[in-house]
Amino acid sequence: MAEDRLNKPINVVLIGGSTGSIDVLMKLLPTLQAPLSFALIIVLHRKNTTDSSLADLFSIKTTISLREIDDKDAVVKGNIYLAPADYHVLIEQDGTFSLDDSEKVNYSRPSIDVTFESAADVYGPTLTGILLSGANSDGTNGLKAIKKAGGTTIVQRPDTALVGFMPQQAISNAPIDFILDIQEIIGFIKALR
Repeated sequence: MAEDRLNKPINVVLIGGSTGSIDVLMKLLPTLQAPLSFALIIVLHRKNTTDSSLADLFSIKTTISLREIDDKDAVVKGNIYLAPADYHVLIEQDGTFSLDDSEKVNYSRPSIDVTFESAADVYGPTLTGILLSGANSDGTNGLKAIKKAGGTTIVQRPDTALVGFMPQQAISNAPIDFILDIQEIIGFIKALR
């Protein structure tokens, strides 16, 4: 069954996380090789700031185009996108991003759930959602939506996360296809090429 999931076309890979997730991404990004056959969208809980240093930090770890999302940007395969601080990121039916500054969800803006749920509506079975380390339950409802739409759901093994609460909440409350450590997550994403 896992092989079937690897063989189906994937248009978008979403990665959501909070405390402890940057370390995972710093290990993942250097392993990715162009051209990616999918768009990679990263949604991290961040402090409310216009500082783009996180995007700059991630950019030096990969040769693939990586940038913060702007309102109305198109989701294009082969690129890596980072949710900006203090905005929810939604994906519209026409394959563009929409930024929203409405109330926080799970005490967070950007909220992982908001992005995962909107992407599930657009990409359905061609979507993979990955939830990393964190300290609240954000991402659980988003993974439920991805699974309901036919997509693939992955969480970081809680015992390998700096803060295992977020992945454990998802495991306890959502249908999860794969529970993987950091190296297995990297291997899974690389196998999607």
